[in-house]
Amino acid sequence: MIEDKLAVLIDADNVPYAHIKEMLEEISKNGTPTIKRIYADWTKPTVAGWKNVLLENAITPIQQYSYTTGKNSSDSALIIDAMDILYSGKVNGFCIVSSDSDFTRLATRLREAGMTVIGFGEKKTPQPFISSCDKFIYLEILKPTSSKPKKHDKKAAKHKKEEPLSRIDAEIIRLIAESVSDLADENGWTFLGSLGNYILKNKPDFDPRLYGFPKLLPLIKETNLFEIDERDTGIGNIRHIYLRQK
Repeated sequence: MIEDKLAVLIDADNVPYAHIKEMLEEISKNGTPTIKRIYADWTKPTVAGWKNVLLENAITPIQQYSYTTGKNSSDSALIIDAMDILYSGKVNGFCIVSSDSDFTRLATRLREAGMTVIGFGEKKTPQPFISSCDKFIYLEILKPTSSKPKKHDKKAAKHKKEEPLSRIDAEIIRLIAESVSDLADENGWTFLGSLGNYILKNKPDFDPRLYGFPKLLPLIKETNLFEIDERDTGIGNIRHIYLRQK
């Protein structure tokens, strides 16, 4: 299967650089990042932290001077570049990295042109931008993998359970239940492999990691509202998982 070619466009003024490695790894799960650009006024000390990670991650910095006070100057440069890349026909999708709602119209326009749009931003990202993406991933759920606890911290870390960003509430349970019902066959069974993508169409920022689960199945089991049926495919140890409401 040919992977999507993705253009990664980062608004340095509105996202932190701490999770850049994990973010690029997450992007690679969705396609191949063939264009990687980051936009800022690089004369400002506020973006100095980004400079150290650009070379090691092969991200091209784009300079955009601030002509007025209090306005993010990189917005227009990013939008213009995105449209140029769209018309070049070199990519199949875009990753827009920002917590700013100013890119809502851009995301909508790219999707109108048949592009897949994946958004990345902090939990504070306004809902209009989230809703305009095919999929939106919160940077806070991307956990660094390189740092190891010190020897004297291992015991404490073992007993410390990190709090999830969100709780499983009535809205999420209703969303899952309605999605299972919409996809169910005549016997009420829904294929788990189709469920996640279907939920994303209704809630682009849905991610089991928000609720403290690595995958969708453990989250569903936690609700204790669904029957789980693991069916052999006859191919090695591969099984297809189906569920239906109890």
